[in-house]
Amino acid sequence: MTEKLRKPWLFILTIGLGTLLNPLNSSMISVALTRMQHEFSLTFADASWLISIFYLASAAGQPVMGKLSDMFGPKKLFIAGLILVAAASLLAPFSPNFLSLLGCRALQAIGSSTLFPSGMSMVRTHITKGQGKALAVLSVFASTSAAFGPSIGGFLIASWDWHSIFLINFPFIILSFVLALFILPNTGQGKFEIKRIDFIGIGLFITAIVGLILFLLSLDQNIRWWALLMFLAAGIVFYLYEIKQAEPFIDMKGLTKNHTVSLIYVQFMSINLIYYCFFFGFPTFLQQVRNYSEQHTGLIMLALAGFGVIVSPLAGRIIDKYGSKLPMVIGAALLLVGTGLLLTYHETSPLLWLLTIMAVLGMSNGFNNISMQTALYEHVKPEETGSASGLFQTSRYLGSILSSSLLGLTFNRHLDDQHLHLVAIICFVFCVIVLALALKLPGKMKVKSY
Repeated sequence: MTEKLRKPWLFILTIGLGTLLNPLNSSMISVALTRMQHEFSLTFADASWLISIFYLASAAGQPVMGKLSDMFGPKKLFIAGLILVAAASLLAPFSPNFLSLLGCRALQAIGSSTLFPSGMSMVRTHITKGQGKALAVLSVFASTSAAFGPSIGGFLIASWDWHSIFLINFPFIILSFVLALFILPNTGQGKFEIKRIDFIGIGLFITAIVGLILFLLSLDQNIRWWALLMFLAAGIVFYLYEIKQAEPFIDMKGLTKNHTVSLIYVQFMSINLIYYCFFFGFPTFLQQVRNYSEQHTGLIMLALAGFGVIVSPLAGRIIDKYGSKLPMVIGAALLLVGTGLLLTYHETSPLLWLLTIMAVLGMSNGFNNISMQTALYEHVKPEETGSASGLFQTSRYLGSILSSSLLGLTFNRHLDDQHLHLVAIICFVFCVIVLALALKLPGKMKVKSY
């Protein structure tokens, strides 16, 4: 270990403070959407772009930033990422209009997406002993910040306003920046090769996803058929272009070769579509229909997010003993049950019943996240781990984007118990697909032999 890593815990803390910014900012927005709707006179469909733009920029930015980290050196990219997040967080509260705010969210996503690949690169390079433990600690930073983002956001908005969810980033940014200057080691940079960045593939990917979002959001009014054509055309050209590239934005050849892994991506995308419908839908429902304050909404959301964190260690132990399939089936079953129970929730139902439903859904997330990631690594070759992890994250982002589009479609004109049930019914169909894919996954649910 190098001289600067005599205190590896400080090294991990530095990276952890940076990498938590992406999940924190992707989750705090859930409680702020209602306030932003009123501030900028938006429909819910318009406001849903605040979610979609963040995940779309993250999906496009993270693979690019990983390659730039190799070219310029991970420490430089890590510090640059912190500066970008700081700039976006400073400008966002002063946004004169909604488009400016969207731009700040995109910049925030790109900057925070820089921190994860550069941080992981330094961990793999400079921590050879106890690397698994280090990665687990970083995972706790990310999962905890994502889980408690709505609660943090709720308290901040209740105390001040939506502007505070951007300014709260600065304590983390400043501390991580100062530590990064002195703690992170200077590693050699590679050769700058602009050809390694698949700009055309990224452009086609963004075009296709934007077309899909525009089409989905128009289904309850004048359907934008041109947006569907835009999605299909860009998607087809994207596929044909990517299979010919040496370093594609998304490895389409790899997807077609390993059908099991492809199904894992589809399953994970569906899980995130379902979960984030509730993660982003519940705060809006609680504020606009049940008239809870942002602070109380944040506390209620702890039932959804907190139980996921609580059951994750249990899911890990089950994986160690039985493999990934059993906890995956448990997670899919809990997701199905929780979504089904939501159909029994009505205006006269007590808050305790909603908390119970949210707890079941939260537990499903705790099982699903860790079991899906383990299943992925069980079915890819070691040398393919990096690209597989990137596609895994892309699947998460796509599911999140689709969830915001579904909410934008169903919550746009009117929000009440019936529309919440409509979301639950659509999600229930996807739950059945998730459970079927979990049962179909190769592997047996039995005790591992060593």
